[in-house]
Amino acid sequence: MSDAAALPAKGLPWPLMLFAGFLAAAGLPLYVHLPDFAAGLGISLTSIGLLLIGLRVLDLVQDPILGLLVDRFRDHRAGIAALAVLGMSAGFAALFILQPGLGGMIAALVLLFVSYSLASILFYAQGVANAQTGVSTDHYRLAGYRETGGLAGILIASAAPSLLIGVFDERLGYAVFGATLALAGLVVWWSSASLWTASWTAPVRFSLRDFLAAGGGRLLVLGLVNSLPVAITSSLFLFFVEDRLQLGAWSGAFLVLFFLTAGISAPFWSGMVNTVGPVRVLVPAMVLSVLVFIGAAALPAGDPLAFAAISALSGLTLGADMVILPALFAITLARANLPAGAGFGLWGFTSKLALALAAAVVLPWLDGVGYVPGAANSADALCSLNVAYAIVPCALKLLAIVLVTTLPSPPEVP
Repeated sequence: MSDAAALPAKGLPWPLMLFAGFLAAAGLPLYVHLPDFAAGLGISLTSIGLLLIGLRVLDLVQDPILGLLVDRFRDHRAGIAALAVLGMSAGFAALFILQPGLGGMIAALVLLFVSYSLASILFYAQGVANAQTGVSTDHYRLAGYRETGGLAGILIASAAPSLLIGVFDERLGYAVFGATLALAGLVVWWSSASLWTASWTAPVRFSLRDFLAAGGGRLLVLGLVNSLPVAITSSLFLFFVEDRLQLGAWSGAFLVLFFLTAGISAPFWSGMVNTVGPVRVLVPAMVLSVLVFIGAAALPAGDPLAFAAISALSGLTLGADMVILPALFAITLARANLPAGAGFGLWGFTSKLALALAAAVVLPWLDGVGYVPGAANSADALCSLNVAYAIVPCALKLLAIVLVTTLPSPPEVP
């Protein structure tokens, strides 16, 4: 198949990567930079914690609803894209430029989280339509472009606040960061028009029976189980690096290395899955992930090179998950002729449920065994942290491998 046939919209990879990069750059401040930014405004840690819990609840329940709305108004998806992106721009301006108190921050963050989820669901759902003129391999090819664009966005958003704060002071640095994100949203809105041109052929009504019959339920369970290890390690990463490994000064470099290898590996995994199929790629990648978790558990404290290797290999294996699993889900929706908005609303729900479960189960357990972040912890407390960060995700990844081996080979999408 020619490239033109494989990619139905002329020049599609560039706006696709640009939109993916903006989503990645916009998502990172909501999950990484927000606590530090809010604390710098004088908001108490208790208020920040309650705010984050409330946003998690909102984030968890809104995705299925937004997915249904995307399907219902799919003939206006260019307008929905504008609404979502401009909502994000306005939210970032209100949050980082105006730097309001707690009430204003809540309003800005609600706007941001709703707009971000709406843009993400629309983007993934439109990917089904953009690949419908080709075969199943087109979904993996588009996923490779998407994750490559996301890499650039993550790297920029990871480094920009620190660089800007170094040039200006903290408040002005965040203001410039917010203005940059707001302007980037306008550029993305103007340049992504070609993303929304492919027509959606699936019905508006979502059939649970057809979804389950096509294997969608099995993929949702796999997505949830497979997201749990990443959710746990993400929640505990800074604790593990600072208290277990005594390498807090290296945490930023480890994160950049992790995201860098994840993004760089995306085209590799995309090409591999087109050659040998998703199951034959996922299983070895997941086995490597298990070995990486075991290696992390056995690391001595104070060895940055060893954990740099762990970070790089972790990113490499995550790249396979990011490319293959959403593409498999998109293929399932297309094969069953199901509305993609509702489908990816459920997919987003499972991913965020994994984050909520990780925070609700692992953190209280560590608190119960006496682990205190940043304190002089006992050997037993650090051992518990080690188990939570590396051994529990290892067991969950083994379960995910079992689920992957039961997946049928997806047929071509007509």
